[in-house]
Amino acid sequence: MPYCYNYPRPAVSSDCVIFGFDGFQLNVLLIERKNDPYKGYWAFPGGFLEMDETSEQCARRELEEETGITDACLEQLYTFSGLERDPRGRVVSVAYMALVRQSSIRPVAGDDALQAQWFPVNSLPKLAFDHDLIFRTAMQRLRQKFCYQPIGYELLGEKFTLPELVRLYESVMDQRVDRRNFYRKILRTGLLVLLEERTSGVPHKPARYYQFDRSRFEMLKKNSCFSLISRLPETLAAK
Repeated sequence: MPYCYNYPRPAVSSDCVIFGFDGFQLNVLLIERKNDPYKGYWAFPGGFLEMDETSEQCARRELEEETGITDACLEQLYTFSGLERDPRGRVVSVAYMALVRQSSIRPVAGDDALQAQWFPVNSLPKLAFDHDLIFRTAMQRLRQKFCYQPIGYELLGEKFTLPELVRLYESVMDQRVDRRNFYRKILRTGLLVLLEERTSGVPHKPARYYQFDRSRFEMLKKNSCFSLISRLPETLAAK
């Protein structure tokens, strides 16, 4: 016999903030809602928790149902429990975030989503519910993580140019970077492997491609030798 509680219980949902980088600017994935409330508004992929799943399982299911994405590496962001966050009643949302290689993601709207689309983080439409708060919280977390570990490489392709890396830092940190200083300091870390390949079909001098040396990073992290890396974002701002 099911237990009957003597007090009301809130509904629980999960939402997903998915960041991508297109080589020029940082983007976030949104879905256009098909149903009320906030029909026609843009929101993060998400939905209500089912009785036989965890909040992360819910997030993965909703992300797949609404966008077709199945392999995002989700990290729990924060729990949002504002009293008036959902007009349908008391709803607590456990939000997750992930960094993906945008070039490998082709979101396809499904379930109760009319569209699934990437938007530049500095040019978002009006969001449903309290998703503007969720977005600001996710951006703050992303910038904090950029300051102590080189997670930006998760947003880049297997190979990338230094100008692409600069644009990524500028887009995330929302500040200009002194490029010469950036190149000098990032190369000094030894975390980039220079490739023989260069860009082609460009109107300017072809740029060299690099790869991120993850094994070296793990070695430096293990030996607590990556203080230079953790200071990069705050020391490379253009003066």
